[in-house]
Amino acid sequence: MVLLSGPNLSGNELKYIKDCIDTGWVSSVGSYVTDLENSVSKYVGSKYAVAMSSGTTALHLSLKILNIRKDDYVIAPNLTFIATLNAIKYTNANPILIDVDEKSWQMNLDLLEKFLNNKTRQVNGKCTYKEDGKIIKAIVAVHVLGNMCDMLRLVKICEAYNILLIEDAAESLGSKFKGKHSGTFGNVGCFSFNGNKIITCGGGGMIVTNDENIAKKAKHLSTQAKADSFEYFHDEIGYNYRLTNVSAAIGLAQMEQLDKFIKNKHYIKDFYINSFRNIGDITFQAINDDVFSNWWLFTIRSKKQKSLLESLNKNKLQSRPFWIPMNNLPMFKEDLYVTEENISNLIYKSALSIPCSTNINQEELLRVVECIKKEF
Repeated sequence: MVLLSGPNLSGNELKYIKDCIDTGWVSSVGSYVTDLENSVSKYVGSKYAVAMSSGTTALHLSLKILNIRKDDYVIAPNLTFIATLNAIKYTNANPILIDVDEKSWQMNLDLLEKFLNNKTRQVNGKCTYKEDGKIIKAIVAVHVLGNMCDMLRLVKICEAYNILLIEDAAESLGSKFKGKHSGTFGNVGCFSFNGNKIITCGGGGMIVTNDENIAKKAKHLSTQAKADSFEYFHDEIGYNYRLTNVSAAIGLAQMEQLDKFIKNKHYIKDFYINSFRNIGDITFQAINDDVFSNWWLFTIRSKKQKSLLESLNKNKLQSRPFWIPMNNLPMFKEDLYVTEENISNLIYKSALSIPCSTNINQEELLRVVECIKKEF
């Protein structure tokens, strides 16, 4: 099977893991955790980075630290991986779902502004939903597939309406808007290091921020809120959300190769776009000139989605459909969905992601192209 987006473990991973084993530092304390945090913060240009056990736990803790709580509203795009909304629900807050832009597949900022302008009011410096008076406390911007919306516009919207900004940058490590890295526009940014991401720790994630208090709180809560280095004194409810040293060792070796991985992703992107140009009804995700995408997961749209998926997977070329829109899942059917044309559903019914691992070879790329072209 040619994997959709498999890990590329071709650097110092084994060397660093062996060092963890040889020294006995394999759990949630060890130098590799700190080294990975420093590497990520330096790379993206944030003041602080806090390693987490997953991108989901990074999102959950970020929401909690920003005081998102029961009956608050949190705005998120309707087209995202479920972890975004699960993290919101963990805090007992309620999502408001915004449809996406048909070209970029990111949150539609026109729809967002129209909703905020028509359906909210400011009460004591807080953005409230007119219908029930509850506070809209945060927006979670999801950088879908490594692409980004107009982040400067989104920041201005948040400032104008007194709303916090969290970046779900799970898929976008290395992506930039106007030269500024994803994850560094909001109050907090959250990355994922799952096995299929552009770098991996096997699992794992990272919170990045320029706020020292947020960083300190994240480290404290993620280590069971242990307040004494010797005694087992815990001063509040904490979480076992820290990354292990072994996982961080893998991640550090991956960070050393990130620029190469992004270069490979761009080669794959160019190869596919050139190969599929003017083939049937195939279209691609649009990337604005202000965006440098890491092109994490190459995805196309076609009315032949189902037959393409069947043919690719039958030929051991692992491919998958896009996420089911959040408003179509049973847990979120009752949540507010802001839309005019239900673009999320159109993309879901036509999009498919095709093999694009950073170590995919030329022969495998040609197999993918040939398999898809046979359907047209």
